[in-house]
Amino acid sequence: MKILTIHADYINYESTKKAIKSAEDAEKGKQEVKDCLVVFTAVEKPDEADIEAISEKLKEEIENVAKQVNAKTIVLYPYAHLSSNLSNPETAVAVLKTTEKLLKDYKVYRAPFGWYKSFEIKNKGHPLSELSREFTIDTKKEKTEKHVFALEKKKLSDEDKVNYTTALIAAKAILAKHKGNIGLIGIKGETAFVDIDVKLNNADIPALEADIQALLKKEIAIKKGAAKDAEHFQKEILEDIKHAQVYSYEDLVVVPLHESPFAPTKNIKFCKIVELGGAYWRNNAGNKQLTRVYVVGFENDEAIKAFEQKKQEAALRDHRVIGKQMDLFSMQDEAPGMPFFHHNGTIIYNALIEYTTEELRKLNYEINKTPIILNKKLWLQSGHWDHYKDNMYFTKIDNQDFAVKPMNCPGNMLVFKSNVHSYKDLPIKAAEYGLVHRHELSGVLSGLFRVRAFTQDDAHVFCMQEQLEEQIIELIELIDRAYQKFGFAYSVELSTKPEKAMGDPKQWSIAEDTLEKALKKKKLAYKINPGDGAFYGPKIDFHIKDAIGRSWQCGTIQLDFFMPERFDLSYEGKDSKKHRPVMLHRTIYGSVERFMGVLIEHFAGKFPLWLSPVQVKIVTVTDRNIPFARQMLQEFLKQNIRVVLDDRTETIGKKVRDAQMEKVNYIVTIGDKEDASKALAIRTRTGEVQFNVSLSAFLEQLHQEIASRKI
Repeated sequence: MKILTIHADYINYESTKKAIKSAEDAEKGKQEVKDCLVVFTAVEKPDEADIEAISEKLKEEIENVAKQVNAKTIVLYPYAHLSSNLSNPETAVAVLKTTEKLLKDYKVYRAPFGWYKSFEIKNKGHPLSELSREFTIDTKKEKTEKHVFALEKKKLSDEDKVNYTTALIAAKAILAKHKGNIGLIGIKGETAFVDIDVKLNNADIPALEADIQALLKKEIAIKKGAAKDAEHFQKEILEDIKHAQVYSYEDLVVVPLHESPFAPTKNIKFCKIVELGGAYWRNNAGNKQLTRVYVVGFENDEAIKAFEQKKQEAALRDHRVIGKQMDLFSMQDEAPGMPFFHHNGTIIYNALIEYTTEELRKLNYEINKTPIILNKKLWLQSGHWDHYKDNMYFTKIDNQDFAVKPMNCPGNMLVFKSNVHSYKDLPIKAAEYGLVHRHELSGVLSGLFRVRAFTQDDAHVFCMQEQLEEQIIELIELIDRAYQKFGFAYSVELSTKPEKAMGDPKQWSIAEDTLEKALKKKKLAYKINPGDGAFYGPKIDFHIKDAIGRSWQCGTIQLDFFMPERFDLSYEGKDSKKHRPVMLHRTIYGSVERFMGVLIEHFAGKFPLWLSPVQVKIVTVTDRNIPFARQMLQEFLKQNIRVVLDDRTETIGKKVRDAQMEKVNYIVTIGDKEDASKALAIRTRTGEVQFNVSLSAFLEQLHQEIASRKI
């Protein structure tokens, strides 16, 4: 069974044509339901085994979501597009009818089965308003194959500890008023979270913040606790981590996954609940879903003011809003989580690729292009099938299993292997701008930041072991040049061997030492990020800082001894014998789409000239100036300048304001004076105006600015 739930202001639907002969009777005309939880359902073949059990499971899932979003009205909507493994129609109808009866505490509407339907829906837009679920009646296996807890190796910063402590205090405030248990506490970005088996919604936040504030004023200390007092979820954590430290906050006992995670409570003066979400216990959909509360703590007034200011600034820079205003991209229901780039957005996308491609040519890279669908045996060989299968999409071709690639690496292994190589050929630097697909739950999709389809600006450097250090340094310098080009400061982390890793620990140690040696040689400050390496090798991660101080992990350099081994890659050495190359994976942008989202927010849509979708806008003062304006338009187009003409019958003031709102770099005003002199009046984005500028001089200025890729 697969479902997609949408908490909606309304849904309108109309049955247009029978899709199957056995379609249910349908009411004529458009049906409308307001303020409802719409449950799009696809009943699947395995569900045919037990209609009652799968109906009960569906009812539980619907009730779980409905309670979280405080919905009283349910719309059951059969939606075959969610699955390629549909049950027979009789089972699907039986499940929907049974579930309708089971939802006794709700007002239930059911869209008719077996019809083509048109529909219009308005999503409420909060964090829980769109969720997807996949489940079967056989959850026994899911529950036995549980996630095992382990202590986190990463050290918490002072800021992390303040947030971590605030999360514990938030849990105490919630459980003081609601019966329930505390689950995990963790860190996500600049916030902490705590999982609670209590149903909450956004309307509860103001009262909760007041309760947390009251606890903060008491300055109750967090103390060492006793293992015997750990209950429920905390007891399970202790069963996995026997030596874990136990803490208590009054009568609330917690087993954190970080060492020494708490700050003195007396130092924390204020708290903000950032958002509410959901998480399955032990990250298993067969287990109970808990409410995840994201919080931030503050030590003084200045800190909370800075947070609020940053939050307001972030809202103004929201790439989803700017993307719509500037007609850069859109998201469509027909391809959830897969961006549609419009003409303006494609200009930026292509400019980003053109820039890095120029840099790669200077370093003698080859650029490959590999298929997006590859045979299952390749993914078994690469190790992705064992380590990444849950995030992949699959299909069958000629009765064989294939997968849509989540990474470019295996395809480039095959390109390398298709030729015979000598030590004289190395290093071979193979880049690819490859379209990859990775499954993400619909509830976590977010604009260009979290998508299911994106372009990875990948490269694989095949070299000899003695070439490793110089190649790592070359990659560090390449990434540094790129980030300087966009005006980004950045920090560096060295991520080491994770728990689930391929290969010999000795090789891991050599790889980690090699990366660290290169960082030291470049005199780069870096932090160790224990256990966060890729499953095939350690890595250097680059975190860029945007205009309002937010950190984004983008670039990476990963050392890999194991993929060449798995694919039996070789080159002929000086001794005429076969040798195994070492491989470096690297990205600069990470994901072109995500990097573009970061750039939109970094520049707040005010792109430098070389990236800007509209570089020049010509505005006319009167209709009699249009012929000269059109002549100028053609001159700019001949010079490959991205230009548009606004010759509407509007005031010049409105045209200029509209151009400024569109964030164009230069506004060229053409009135009677310019028409007569054949010179231009030019307004910059900052409002500076130059009169009597010749076309040739302005074109030269534009070409110089574009060629230099000036920020």
